[in-house]
Parts: sequence; C-alpha cells; structure tokens
Amino acid sequence: MDEDAVFKALADPTRRHLLDALFVRDGQTLTELESGVEMTRFGISKHLRLLEDAGLVTVVRSGRKKLHYLNSVPIRLIHDRWIDKFTEQQISALADLKKDLES
Repeated sequence: MDEDAVFKALADPTRRHLLDALFVRDGQTLTELESGVEMTRFGISKHLRLLEDAGLVTVVRSGRKKLHYLNSVPIRLIHDRWIDKFTEQQISALADLKKDLES
C-alpha cells in the first residue's frame, strides 16, 4: 500500500464525499455518484481514478456498467499505523485513572 497515495486521495473534499457516498451505498455507477456533486462527469471520473490508484475504490464491471465499491482496508491500515499509536497512551492513562478512582 502506498500511504502517500492514500493521504493524497483523502486530502480532497470531493474524494472524501465520494467515499462517504460509497460508504452509505456501495456499488454505485458513475452516474449515481455524480448526482451528489456539482462537477462534470470528467471531473468525477478523475477523482474516482485517483481513489482507485490509492486502492480506496475498486471497480467491478457488470455488463455495460462499472460499479464502484469502497475498499476501507487502506484507511484501516492508516488508522492502525498513524492514529492508534498516538491515542493508546491517553486511553491507557484514562483506564488507569478510572481504576484508581474506583479503588
């Protein structure tokens, strides 16, 4: 996984909106995804390609349709690598405090 590509993909609000739309209802076509964004079809296609390149969206062809699916694994890996390690100490301190107060 290319973390830089994932961070770059997540940095754009339009791409985050597309990921949110796929989270709500997975397996959408380009037409369905573009209905919620004020942008040209070409613009949405470019954003979806970048999300695909980052591994955040997978495409499955179904007849003449291209269905886009959310792949949340790269986001989870980013979470585990970059967020968990920074929150573990605070959570551990709060758990210790709770234990001390209950004693």
